[in-house]
Amino acid sequence: MRLARWIHDGVLGEGFVVGDRVVAFADGETVADVLRDGLAAAQRRHDAIAGASGRSLADVRLLAPLVPAAVRDFVAFEEHVEGVSAAVDGHSEVVPEWYEAPTFYFTNPHTILGPGEPVAPPVTERLDFELEVAVVIGGDGGTDLTEAQAADEIFGYTIMNDWSARDLQSREMKVRLGPAKGKDFATSLGPWIVTADELQPFLDGDGFLAVRAEVFVNDVLIGEDLVSNMGWSFPTLVAYASRNSRVVAGDVLGSGTTGNGGCLAELWGRRGRIDPAPLSYGDVVRMVVEGIGELTSMVGASSPAPTLPPARPATRARTRAGSAT
Repeated sequence: MRLARWIHDGVLGEGFVVGDRVVAFADGETVADVLRDGLAAAQRRHDAIAGASGRSLADVRLLAPLVPAAVRDFVAFEEHVEGVSAAVDGHSEVVPEWYEAPTFYFTNPHTILGPGEPVAPPVTERLDFELEVAVVIGGDGGTDLTEAQAADEIFGYTIMNDWSARDLQSREMKVRLGPAKGKDFATSLGPWIVTADELQPFLDGDGFLAVRAEVFVNDVLIGEDLVSNMGWSFPTLVAYASRNSRVVAGDVLGSGTTGNGGCLAELWGRRGRIDPAPLSYGDVVRMVVEGIGELTSMVGASSPAPTLPPARPATRARTRAGSAT
């Protein structure tokens, strides 16, 4: 099953993609409703609309397939870490701590873009894409899930592009916090959610999703990898996210950037030079993931923000001026 959201004649639609058409859920239900009810209920809904005519997929504009409750993005590909570390400080390194647990950060659920929706980056000289696959949580979610329980909470998969302004990211990471403004301006998701049962045949013997992922810039192949090259499986990522915390229906958890050219920064690090060039206005980034589909985005004009002052030098006084000593 494939779940999607779309616009037709200015009206929002949410439902299933069936062949080459979209069919709305009954009674005004939303993707969020279906995610909360879980996969079994989604299958019943799908069976009930099997004969509906719907609309041609070509006649609608697809949106991001959900409004995420939260977005976590992991860094689960060792090869990516090797390349990007070289781009940052000149030598390739995977710190021992990386192997201990699947690190992630939270990004902005309010700047989600859909298929074909242009990104308006901040002013940056190092705009980059990141090729990822993300899982979408359904059902009850939970706290302190085991890997088996976490697998049951994975409703489906979508493609994720974690846009990155590498110069901004590099500056703020020197403060040992973040990433923040180098990332939170946009994340693209789409073209739809493919339910977990559809990708079950691609799971290898260790439970890793062995699908091929490719990324093109202006129709030139930049990177390609198998998603099964992750250091941890998706159920492990979900279980870790739930540790002493909670995952809920509608949460999106990204795999992190694939290796072998899953982003430009990895290639910059490996080659020791800015090659290929950073993304610029008008560039088209197309991501293709086996079993899921294609997510295409264009780089739009940058969005300059009002300037803010640097930190005020502090006197480090411990009493107010004029107060009694």
